Amino acid sequence: MSTIPIVTSGTGTAELVQGLERLQGPVTVIRRCGELTELIAACQSGMARAAIVDDDAGELTASLAERLAASGVALVVLADDEESRARLETLGIQHAPRSLESSALAALVAEAVAGQEELFTARGSASSLADPAEILRRWELAGHEAEPAEPPPDTRGTVVAVWGPAGAPGRTTLALNLAAEAAAAGSRVLLIDADTYAPSIAAALGLTGESAGVAQACRLADQGLLDPASLTGAGLSVDIKGQRMMVLTGITRSDRWLEIRGSALARVLEQSRGAADIIVVDCGFSVEADEELSFDTMAPRRNAATLIALEHADTIYAVGAADPVGVPRLVRALGELETAVPGAAPLVVLNKVRRSAAGRGPERQLSQAWERYGPGKIDAFLPADWDAADAALLAGAALLEAAPASSLRTAIAALANVPAGTRRRNRRSRKAGAK
Repeated sequence: MSTIPIVTSGTGTAELVQGLERLQGPVTVIRRCGELTELIAACQSGMARAAIVDDDAGELTASLAERLAASGVALVVLADDEESRARLETLGIQHAPRSLESSALAALVAEAVAGQEELFTARGSASSLADPAEILRRWELAGHEAEPAEPPPDTRGTVVAVWGPAGAPGRTTLALNLAAEAAAAGSRVLLIDADTYAPSIAAALGLTGESAGVAQACRLADQGLLDPASLTGAGLSVDIKGQRMMVLTGITRSDRWLEIRGSALARVLEQSRGAADIIVVDCGFSVEADEELSFDTMAPRRNAATLIALEHADTIYAVGAADPVGVPRLVRALGELETAVPGAAPLVVLNKVRRSAAGRGPERQLSQAWERYGPGKIDAFLPADWDAADAALLAGAALLEAAPASSLRTAIAALANVPAGTRRRNRRSRKAGAK
């Protein structure tokens, strides 16, 4: 086997470099980097196949590991502290004690490089940051679960993603009220605003002064520090008819989308399955992989959050406006979804159904048009109940609180498989549309 070029960073690697150089064979240290930014640049230049980093070199996160992996560089971290080692284990980062003999460390590096090359052979060398779904594939190929501390199957919550094309078709309205219906029925519910373009959950609930809970959770996940207690701490508890619903509010400014990296959100969703019966995710509209939109193929991707949520979802609701603009827009978007997330089988929901936009017998007219032009079938119709929707927005509340007898609330309750007159059901019922 040819010698493996490696780069190092951190104070604890100085002695180690000398020991590796004395071996004169399996590995060659080609650069000692003063900072992690220098190490990343060296790895992206293609000069190294492995990096050895001391855990005092800086913040070692999942994002860093993925940047190096996307460049074809295996990462090995030196750590003695039990807490640090546990965190690295959670992140799936290869680690070793500082006292490890040079020959044993060289063998560990060779093993890590071989594993990295195997992943590249299996999936190709495309950046995991350019293709958000690649994050999950690499973990699976490496023999990891998406989250090591995964709960037993019978306690795993259901992830419900609410998605739709651009143009305000009603994604947030549906996501919020599906979650509220399930919470009022007695299920443990977590509502996540993962829209990186126009997050609206906080405003719809009158929580405009709150910080971005989803960004905080993603930051902890990226550091390997997310657990049930910290997930709860990042969220807000909202009262729904005497029941509690946890909410991870969205980013407070559009330029903060960088804080919701796809890999971190994947870990948030997996951790959430153990903390809630139903996890409802309000997604952004765009499913474009968008690697061609940037000359820097290592750049984070704005649509990664939406793609990861759709990849993880057990149920996807595709929402479109029931008018001459919204329907064809939804048809086109469903084609894009099929390309972006192969195997996705969304439930189609037409929102804002009304005679003035669809003609007499609007549901019949829409169904006939969909049979000619749309894929599959329409699974639900939600009426245009402007008064109820406005009352809920003004009150900063769910429809079951602001307009409990409205036709829109009744339709969403039926979609959530929760009778509109029911205030509480067995907690084990997880039917927030998981059909």
